[in-house]
Amino acid sequence: MAGSDPGWTRLRMAVSGGVAIATALALEYGISRATHASAQAQVIAMMLGAVVAMMGSMALTAASAWANARTAAFFPVALGAGMAAGVAVGRHTDLTLIVFVVVMFVAVIIRRFGAAFFFYGFQLWMGYFFASFTHATVGTLPSMLVTVVAASAWVLLLSVTVLRTSSRRALARTRRAFAARSRDVARMSAALLETAVTDPEQVPRARRRLTAHQARLAEAALMIEAWSAEPGALPAGHSAVALRRHLLDAQLAIDGVAAAAGELAASGQTGLIVEAAGVTGLLAGNEYAAADRAARDLLARDPVGRDAGTAREHAGPGAASSQARHLAASTAQFVAVARRGVDRPTTDPADRAADEFEPAVSLAMGNLPGSPAFASAVAPRGRRWNPLTRLDFVARQAVQAAVAGGLAILIGREISPARYYWAVLAAFIAFSGTATRSETSIKAVNRVIGTVAGLVAGLALAHATTGHTMWILAVVVASMSAGLYLMRISYRYMIFFITIMIAQLYSVLHELSDALLMLRLEETAAGAAIGITVALLLAPLSTRDVVGTVRGDLFTALGDLLRAAADHAGAESADAAVGGQPADTRHDLDALIRAVDTRLYQLRLAAAPLTRPLVWGNSPSRTRHRLTLYAATAHYARSLAAAVRTPGPSPRAGQLSGALADAVTAMAPGDGPDQSPRQRRALALAHLAAADEVLYGRPLPAAAKWPADPWPAAGAPAPADAAGDATLRALVHLRQLIGEIVEFALPGPGSPPDAGTGDEAEPSRGQSAPDPGEPASPPADRFPFGARVRRTATRAGVHRRTGDAWPAAVDTAPEPGDGTAGERHALRGGDSRTSRHRRRGVSRPVR
Repeated sequence: MAGSDPGWTRLRMAVSGGVAIATALALEYGISRATHASAQAQVIAMMLGAVVAMMGSMALTAASAWANARTAAFFPVALGAGMAAGVAVGRHTDLTLIVFVVVMFVAVIIRRFGAAFFFYGFQLWMGYFFASFTHATVGTLPSMLVTVVAASAWVLLLSVTVLRTSSRRALARTRRAFAARSRDVARMSAALLETAVTDPEQVPRARRRLTAHQARLAEAALMIEAWSAEPGALPAGHSAVALRRHLLDAQLAIDGVAAAAGELAASGQTGLIVEAAGVTGLLAGNEYAAADRAARDLLARDPVGRDAGTAREHAGPGAASSQARHLAASTAQFVAVARRGVDRPTTDPADRAADEFEPAVSLAMGNLPGSPAFASAVAPRGRRWNPLTRLDFVARQAVQAAVAGGLAILIGREISPARYYWAVLAAFIAFSGTATRSETSIKAVNRVIGTVAGLVAGLALAHATTGHTMWILAVVVASMSAGLYLMRISYRYMIFFITIMIAQLYSVLHELSDALLMLRLEETAAGAAIGITVALLLAPLSTRDVVGTVRGDLFTALGDLLRAAADHAGAESADAAVGGQPADTRHDLDALIRAVDTRLYQLRLAAAPLTRPLVWGNSPSRTRHRLTLYAATAHYARSLAAAVRTPGPSPRAGQLSGALADAVTAMAPGDGPDQSPRQRRALALAHLAAADEVLYGRPLPAAAKWPADPWPAAGAPAPADAAGDATLRALVHLRQLIGEIVEFALPGPGSPPDAGTGDEAEPSRGQSAPDPGEPASPPADRFPFGARVRRTATRAGVHRRTGDAWPAAVDTAPEPGDGTAGERHALRGGDSRTSRHRRRGVSRPVR
């Protein structure tokens, strides 16, 4: 429960919704009986009160009672305005339909004023719906307003008492979720190692599961980041800055466990794999003391009996024993971080900026924000001919919702003049909480799927509860709670339970029939189809455009982090540092790391539709592979920031980090005249050539033979001096990953862009020669730093390659707390024997 629902936000929403709806039904029933209302008025009052309670339970989630009171005060205003409009035009059918479209437009356009107006818009829509379709009159309007005021006051009272949000408890629960998800990563690492021994064919699937759990861990860390900024969330004496650093250390360590497990799984060394699986299994089982002992035992000896020092002399960077020590060191580091978090408070006396903490992300209803939070800045397609594309995001969605609603009225009335509002609802809801045309289409399809499944279950339950009022109410409340709990997992689940609830309500009204539920399905399908059509044709926002924009933001954030790391590595004011580093620089690095993590989360969210076989011309496996590369790049940037904090980074590390920062920043699109994909590619490759010159003393053209070790230039430190340098190790990995990202993010002339990933390419003009001075890229059959790919693959999809030139000194085993982690390229330095190349979380196709 803790790991699957960080902060218990879904559970809280479900319980709050269930309690609010159940008690509001009882309240409205009591008021109706006290006022001697008719049976029809009583049903309307209970339904209206339940709607207010459901929306209020979702809207009134602030920790401040005053903030909730301000929000709830306008519930009667929004609902009353909608009901007044419905009463005013109720006698004129055509005017009612026209105003219905206007109300849908207003309900969406007011979202620009803040999160509360999202709910006010829905309440405006629901007020109009209730007044129009219950044929309310001026005489019945006051009693309906009394119902709304009573329900609003009641749900406000609940929100500041028994259902009040405690930011401190929410933060504590989210921290427990982070710990549980860390153990899940360890569990998936152990499962990957076990699968490599028992069923090698399933290794790619195990890698994908491991990658997914690492993404979930990163989301939990961002939620803690956001909760830490809430007033009263941290206990006295605790610092949000220190908590952020504590989580970064833990995340870096557990990612190191996952990375080493991925490399070991491809090594074929059964004995080492089994022993490493035992270490990760202890970590996953929350047996930290036993895991620490096993890890340190593995660090102190080589599995074949040699001591650790001798093992380092004989093990290349891709050797299984080296990866086993990486896994053990990362395990010991994670246990040390976990114990430090328990044994002493998180306040750091050096945190001078603790009062200036600014989170990298904010919460939306207790969760991380959805795609509209960042996709609104992306321009839609068709700007040359469609004037609607010049509108801002909210205005475009308002027009889309109004057009879709109007078409749903026309088509829905052809299906059923009395029940067309089901089509209107399906079309209108498709534009709530979505940004791109793919998201809108997926939501509309999920609504139809949930309706189909709900019809079957709804009919069965309705027949079972007929004549039992208490059972009917219990099913209604339980269905709403279950729908709210599962809504963030999949929208289809919520619609499934809502359909069950509707079947119960029509059973109470004695209108339930197979024909009625089939009519609901037809209307829902029509509305969903209309919503999809409007999203595709009217000012569409492309998923690929959003992915490209967010990816550019990720490149910019990575460039900022690498540049800050370069400045820190090149600084010589260590005597003025606190703990070996200036405190303000330390805070800046932490904040920049979380900015990168936020951009990576946004990229995963934007690209989610492209990881499914639903978008035309898209390769889900390729999209997942590239998301894995972005995650690996972010990880090694995180590792670099941690490594430069330790005293004594390599003298040239600052130059190399700066060159890589320039390369990754050059890939981000800009507005200048020199920002074409071809020019950005040339600039990025030039900076990578500068990085190679720092590493090897000269740029490396494609035809050149890759040298065996970095720093070979005259006056550079010998490779032995770089042994154990985590800074250099992280930089070498970043050079590799950025080089590969350049090749697919900015394909060369004549190379088609990769559909579905936001890649850019110049139009092919034949096989023209590269621009003078443009650095040549490595040949396609080489990995960076000289690993030549043999064009065959093993049964499990693992590349075989020969002629590696990986510097053995770069990848020595770390000591506990060294900070080495992430996706590793298992390359055996100075050895002509064939070895394996494996990337974490993906089975890469042969080029």
